[in-house]
Amino acid sequence: MYLHERESWTDFRWNSEKIVPLLGNVRHLQGNLLGKMENIGFQLLEEAKLLTLTLDAVDTSKIEGEFLNPDEVRSSIARKMGIENTGYFPTSRNVEGIVDVLLDATQNFKNPLTETRLFGWHNALFQNGFSGYKQIDVAKYRSAGMKVVSGTFGREKIHFEAPRSERIKDEMDKFLEWFNAENITTDAVLKAAIAHFWFVT
Repeated sequence: MYLHERESWTDFRWNSEKIVPLLGNVRHLQGNLLGKMENIGFQLLEEAKLLTLTLDAVDTSKIEGEFLNPDEVRSSIARKMGIENTGYFPTSRNVEGIVDVLLDATQNFKNPLTETRLFGWHNALFQNGFSGYKQIDVAKYRSAGMKVVSGTFGREKIHFEAPRSERIKDEMDKFLEWFNAENITTDAVLKAAIAHFWFVT
């Protein structure tokens, strides 16, 4: 039985005795980092943001098996953020797409997360309607099943089977309502972890 097949599967619970000390440590490290960032000056701060966003885009794409040219990514981000003197590299459509999504997610994080916004991100990432050689539903919820599979042809192993396509709209409505709700009792780092786990599931 997969997690999403359990009743009330999104009523997440956690052990506060284990989580709270870890969150405290994360917040302490964040405070140290923010304090150091305030003292490095505007030019170095811009450079640090550019480097961080570049690494985020490149590393996120690696997870999906796509290896982006860091110079292209850096050039695209710098151009879109108005950062000068960073060197110009021509950029491909897939680099522009991931940069558009990354910048919207990080620069407009206070805006509500909506179905339209998610579909826009999806369209930016898969502008030609394909993921590799496989045609996919773009800018809409999937209309077919989805499995995570490994192994060679004829010897595949199914690691995970996602919820049926008929469930996706209702599940996403529930997720977006939770995500956009003002919840001052859940730490933002914990909320991010829950959101990642829930959305991936």
